Amino acid sequence: MGLQDKYKQIIDTANSGGVIGLQVAEKEGVLYVTGTAPSADVKDKLWNMYEQIDPEMRAGDMVLNITLANGAGGAEQTYEVKSGDNLSKIAKNYPGISWQDIFEANKDQLKDPNMIHPGQKLKIPSH
Repeated sequence: MGLQDKYKQIIDTANSGGVIGLQVAEKEGVLYVTGTAPSADVKDKLWNMYEQIDPEMRAGDMVLNITLANGAGGAEQTYEVKSGDNLSKIAKNYPGISWQDIFEANKDQLKDPNMIHPGQKLKIPSH
């Protein structure tokens, strides 16, 4: 069983929990999982799963580097638009936030919700 199989539950939960910029890489027998959690709840859930799979983290075969998004838990966040993004796709990264919420928070720079461009920095409202 490979490391990605061993820690599949953590990787799947990170994906479904909206971890931003999730990266999974295996180097020299260690699995590195990095990204930015949209909330403290998601981050805590991942760490609790890690502890269940490897109590006291003695195996030393995983590095879990999940940071907390700026302002997660209340304050506004920003998101840099990437090629292929639309407001609905962006909203899926933020549980409880709809594309309409993002559009409303960015009316100062968006006139049409279908017209966003790579490189734009959009405000993501707290819910």
